[in-house]
Amino acid sequence: MLTCKAFAKINWSLSVLKKREDGYHNIISLIQAIDLYDTMTFESHETIEIETNLPIRKEENLVYKTIRALQNYTGVRKGIKVVLKKEIPLGAGLGGGSSDAATTLKVLNKLWQLKLDIKTLHEIGSLIGSDIPFFLYFPICIIEGRGDIVKPLKISKSYTLLLVKPHFSISTEWAYKSLNLTTELTTEYEKINNNIWQLYNNLFSGNINNFHLWNDLEKPVLREYPEIERIKRKLIEAGAKNSLLSGSGSTVFGLFEDRVSAQEAIKFFKGYWCRVVQTLVEPYKDDE
Repeated sequence: MLTCKAFAKINWSLSVLKKREDGYHNIISLIQAIDLYDTMTFESHETIEIETNLPIRKEENLVYKTIRALQNYTGVRKGIKVVLKKEIPLGAGLGGGSSDAATTLKVLNKLWQLKLDIKTLHEIGSLIGSDIPFFLYFPICIIEGRGDIVKPLKISKSYTLLLVKPHFSISTEWAYKSLNLTTELTTEYEKINNNIWQLYNNLFSGNINNFHLWNDLEKPVLREYPEIERIKRKLIEAGAKNSLLSGSGSTVFGLFEDRVSAQEAIKFFKGYWCRVVQTLVEPYKDDE
């Protein structure tokens, strides 16, 4: 039996470049893991069995899809029982399902003694979901392509965030389809690349007052869900240095100077799902 943590993520920036022939979009995003996590327990079993505390159909669960993909790739037909305790909300832009999938890849590679290298796990993960490769390399990476090109970075400074999620979730597919590709996208790759490296350098140095955060998916989301705009504005009023929609949402995070001020700001968001979290600064080791 092995128990481990599958951490969530936030997007410090997200630029959508263009739609690809395969239906996905090319993106550039600076992503960092946070200390909000799902707990996953794995133990040997004759078949594939998944227990979870949220109503996710087995065939739609990314954990199940990952197990089947790993079986198909390797030819291994072992079973596994996975007990998944979800703490990361669904449809929140926090990458919970992708993190669960990446954790499954890493754990089964170990438990089944597959001896697959990181490049192979990356290849399998890319076929299942766009965010999965990031969680093989976290805590902080620049992501390109449709999420399959990953550049791991180093960071030693942790930041305090207040996550606020309204009662609704947002479909990632809907958010991308709602983009106006002619007016809402910055297609100048070099400009975006320079901006993202400047943002990373500020994060690395702790220059919190000079953070410029952006998310191309905010425009269509704010049009359809004005409550997101109200949350962003209220976070600033509550003392956040900056606020941004994470991924396609619906979670908004506020960047605070310390945990005390972030915890104090929760009182402005009664009725919402809220968590004060820290960004992660070093790779997480699976429990032995």
